[in-house]
Amino acid sequence: MDLSNIFGLQVSPLELIVRGTLIYWFLFLLFRFLLRRGAGAVGVADILLIVLVADASQNGMSGTYQSVPEAAILVLTLMGWNYVFDWASFRFEAFRRFAEAPPLLLVDRGRVIGRNLRREFVTRDELDEQLRKHGVTEMAEVRAAYMESDGEFSVLTYAQSRPAHERRRTPGA
Repeated sequence: MDLSNIFGLQVSPLELIVRGTLIYWFLFLLFRFLLRRGAGAVGVADILLIVLVADASQNGMSGTYQSVPEAAILVLTLMGWNYVFDWASFRFEAFRRFAEAPPLLLVDRGRVIGRNLRREFVTRDELDEQLRKHGVTEMAEVRAAYMESDGEFSVLTYAQSRPAHERRRTPGA
């Protein structure tokens, strides 16, 4: 066994860092502006897309790396960018607005906003399912429903906006 093949560098560390940086930014921009659904709300097609993008981008990132240190440099570059994005999103409001999509209003005062459903390819059945998960059975109960930047849904009902002592009591509660 030749340890120089395992631990030697065939590709410059700087080249690996530049390649990793370019691919990270390309994929970040692609996912930030084209996909909204997060890991908790992905379908089979979304998972397939992520796997294919990872495989396709691997060659662009690596060049022809074959050793453990080269792989480690590339992984550390990607993790570093991820840390920088998280840190900058936490510290700077302007960067957070760039890095995270704003919530998208799907229901306003009991009325479905079809234009926004179409924009994110959310069917009415999917919306109804999400509302049921939040305990909503009638569209008229919804003050507002949003798709958040991570793909999750948040639902505000009229009952939530009233003071607790004015809310209807439910049997058994």
